[in-house]
Amino acid sequence: MSCADVDEILAIEERAYAFPWTRGNFIDSLASGYSIWGGRLPSQLVGYFVLMPVVDEAHLLNISVAPGCQGVGYGSLLLEHALRIAGDAGAASLLLEVRPSNTAALALYDRFGFSRIGLRRAYYPAANGREDALVLRRQLAMGARCAP
Repeated sequence: MSCADVDEILAIEERAYAFPWTRGNFIDSLASGYSIWGGRLPSQLVGYFVLMPVVDEAHLLNISVAPGCQGVGYGSLLLEHALRIAGDAGAASLLLEVRPSNTAALALYDRFGFSRIGLRRAYYPAANGREDALVLRRQLAMGARCAP
């Protein structure tokens, strides 16, 4: 994805999250060379992810599926693609943070073999202050298929 896609990405981001990333977050990610990939049907973008390589691991910074497209497997397809890209780039693991309240995402990450490795206290903004983040990791077989 490129700067030309940011408006479409933001439309999903703002519907999917109470505290969405800003236009600047996406522009900065692109400028920094992070991998931003989207899943598209002929008529619309259904989801995207932002992947940051870090030496021998990758960090999944954001993964989102449009609210009207959730629950049909697009999140699994996006996550599988992120895992494949990270492994092909030489990452030994994929790291991410997730809200403990995001039960759908936790179920997805569990199906894909992610393990909890830590907790970041007061990481996310929330309606009543801050919410912790669970830190999850999935070991990768570089260049291998990453489906659950």
